[in-house]
Amino acid sequence: MQGRCLCGAVTITTPENVAMNACHCGMCRRWGSSPYMSIHAGPDISISGADEIGTFRSSDWAERAFCRICGTHLYYRLIPTNDHELSIGLFQPEPEFQFTEQIFIDRKPRWYEFANVTNNLTEAEGFANFAPP
Repeated sequence: MQGRCLCGAVTITTPENVAMNACHCGMCRRWGSSPYMSIHAGPDISISGADEIGTFRSSDWAERAFCRICGTHLYYRLIPTNDHELSIGLFQPEPEFQFTEQIFIDRKPRWYEFANVTNNLTEAEGFANFAPP
C-alpha cells in the first residue's frame, strides 16, 4: 500500500494490511483531537521525502512523526522495535479497512462511541502488549 501526506512531500509504502485500530490514550487524542486511527506496519516501510519529516519524542520508547510542510500526522513509532503505526488518513482512496482493535478503551471519553465490534484493550493491557519492559 502507498500513502502520502496532504501536500505530497512524504510518501510511505508498506505491505498491505487492512486491519485498522484506534488508540484512545490522552496523547493521541491531544495530538489529533480524536482517537489515533492507524494500521500496524511494523518495521518494513519505505519512505520518500524523509527530509520533510519532523518527529516528536512523546515518551521514553516512542515518537510521533508529521510532515514539516503540511502538518499531516504520519506515524507513531516504537523506538526499540522500529514498529510503525501509520495514520489511516495517508491512504486514499481508502482500502477496505477492517476495524479490529481499540486500545486504551478505559481512557476513551464517554461522549463518543464506535458501533464496530472490536477487540478492546485497557491501558494496562495495551502497555503489557506494546511497551518495552
